[in-house]
This record gives sequence, C-alpha cells and structure tokens, in this order.
Amino acid sequence: MAEPPVTVVVRRRIRPGRESAYEQRLEALLRGAAALPGYLGAQISRPAPGAAPEYTSVFRFDTLDNLRAFEESPLRRAFLADVAPLSETPAQWKQMTGLEFWFTPPPGALVPQPSRWRMCVLLIVVVYLMVLSIGSLVGWVLRGWPFELRLLVTIIIEVILMTYLLMPRLTRWLARWIYPAPRS
Repeated sequence: MAEPPVTVVVRRRIRPGRESAYEQRLEALLRGAAALPGYLGAQISRPAPGAAPEYTSVFRFDTLDNLRAFEESPLRRAFLADVAPLSETPAQWKQMTGLEFWFTPPPGALVPQPSRWRMCVLLIVVVYLMVLSIGSLVGWVLRGWPFELRLLVTIIIEVILMTYLLMPRLTRWLARWIYPAPRS
C-alpha cells in the first residue's frame, strides 16, 4: 500500500516591519525546496492588511522520508538561522498525513489535535450530502456526457467546495465539537 503524502503546516509570527525580509528568505526556501525529491508544492498565507504579521506555510511531500530529508537539509537549516532574528515567536509546526488537513484549528490553539472520529463523522455527512446533491445535479445537467467525465466534474466541484468553502466554515462553526477541551 502506498504511503500517503505528508503535509506540514508552519505558523510563524514575524516582527513588525520585517515582513519583506522574511518573504525574501521564504521565496528562496521555496525555490530551493522545489528541487528536492518528493516535493509536491507549498502554499503561503500572508497576513491580511492591518492584521498581526503571522504567516502560515503549508508544505507537501510525497513521503515522510522525503519530508524528513527536507527537515534535515542544509537548505532548511540555513533558512531557520536566517529567519530567527525576524521572528517574534518560535514557529509552530504541525505534521498531517490524513484528513485533518481540512480541519482548521480554532484561533488560539497552539497544536490542536482534532478528534478523529468526529472528523470522520463530519466528513461522512458532508460527502454524503454533496454526492447526493451535486452528483445528481451534474448527472442531470451533463446527462449526455460519458459517466467517467460526469464523475470527474462532480469530484472536482466537491473537492473545491470542501477545501475552500465548506470545511473552513464548518470547522469554525463546529470547533468546540471537533476540538474538544483536553481533560485535566
């Protein structure tokens, strides 16, 4: 069975006024990482205007071994040394290999551990409702198309909606249920 891709989410708060220097070093890291084995890409979320200068970087690698090679690389060590004086707080790293990537932690959570069974229940409900509604609609609108193409269109629509619209909102609305308070 193939190993699932690995996603690492890094949050880093930069000292005010040092954002440009940080972005230059981050771009250099991304250029260098693109040449590494197993690198699948990265996505950077920059702070909104007027917001605290917190950056969220999402790195994806095809295997855990390739991620580990990146983490131990001279490229990453140099980057960490370069950005240390620019950072206000230490970076928060979170590694994900499963569906938890779709679940955004509630504000203020340092290293949240969402409940796996609750993620599973929520995804089953969301996928079921989307397959029923969007699958039926696409099947009706594109009824002359081959089944495989209708299925592809359905999947594309559902994944885009889940990634950018539904899951971010649902995890915000259901955060107390997905991220239960730790027991003392």
